Amino acid sequence: MKIHEYQAKTLFERYDVPIPKGSVAFSPEEARTIAADLGGFPVVVKAQIHAGGRGKGGGVKLAHTMDEVSAVASEILGMTLVTHQTGPEGRLVKKVLVEQGLNIAKELYLSIVADRASAKIVIMASEAGGMDIEAVAEQTPEKIIKVYINPLTGIQSYHCLQVAYGLHLEAPTVKPFVQLLNNLYRLFVAYDASLVEINPLVITAEQTVLALDAKVNFDDNALFRHKDIVEFRDLDEEDPLEIEASNFNLNYINLDGNVGNMVNGAGLAMATMDIIKLAGARPANFLDVGGGANAEMVENGFRIILSDPNVKGILINIFGGILRCDVLAEGVVNAAKKTGIQVPVVVRMEGTNVEQGRKILADSGLNLTPAVDLKDAAAKVAQIVTR
Repeated sequence: MKIHEYQAKTLFERYDVPIPKGSVAFSPEEARTIAADLGGFPVVVKAQIHAGGRGKGGGVKLAHTMDEVSAVASEILGMTLVTHQTGPEGRLVKKVLVEQGLNIAKELYLSIVADRASAKIVIMASEAGGMDIEAVAEQTPEKIIKVYINPLTGIQSYHCLQVAYGLHLEAPTVKPFVQLLNNLYRLFVAYDASLVEINPLVITAEQTVLALDAKVNFDDNALFRHKDIVEFRDLDEEDPLEIEASNFNLNYINLDGNVGNMVNGAGLAMATMDIIKLAGARPANFLDVGGGANAEMVENGFRIILSDPNVKGILINIFGGILRCDVLAEGVVNAAKKTGIQVPVVVRMEGTNVEQGRKILADSGLNLTPAVDLKDAAAKVAQIVTR
């Protein structure tokens, strides 16, 4: 789960991670009120969407007078902000963060992530803050500092000092940086975060250390432990189909292709999308109905796929184990009859009760194309959507 910058900074405040003064505004009038309370100019007006690259897209601007605050807030609020992370459709901006301007001397990058390969928590930092960190990592990887932490023993002083010295911090800023990093790590662990990122972390001319930006992502599987975080969820920032799928306990991610997929198992779903791509088509979604799905879940998944107007064909790939093939077939038939399906459907099934499942599909009277294996299924659906 993602949250907005202003929400992440609320958490930073709880854990004594220094941030600039500011607050969120939903109108130009509120922006003016907040700017007046900050007690000086310039101030920064920042679009609040779940995406990076806001500055390059025109979503972060300085204001040097109260009139400029109104003008900039009016310009950003209501705009469709397009960045490299939003896709060409962009995101509608409904709120802005108004913050005090800072006298910045140096910009740094700092993040904490879980590293699955090493089963450790890794701190990543760089002196190339405020830039596209992905480009820095690709073009000049030597500028990225990585410090690995055993989650059982936790962060130690030497971890923090290793990062501080790697960033070539001046002596007066080392202690506040170490405190900030310790507190950031505590937040990361306490809230079951998958990512905590500050880009940029700034050193001011007065040699204070502050989080100018804030990004926090959470492990969805741990949200039951954090009701306060669930309240931060902004449904306006999520895909409507993904929201609907979550209501039925379906794992669905909307993509930009033309082949809808229904698969049981995340690994099988990834392999299915890969082979669709190899066959010359493009997956329109990731949909894992899960091993314990019932006919109702299958029906809801089918309906959600059909809600995407870009879907020109559907590939159902089920390896029947816990989810029996006859249960899947019943769900598909019920969904197809209720939705009045108008797109071709290719079905590949193997596993428990496969013959009963195939008979249910064959006797349905629907236009369903059987496939002997995954390669055959991908080839057939690709031929359908590329005609």
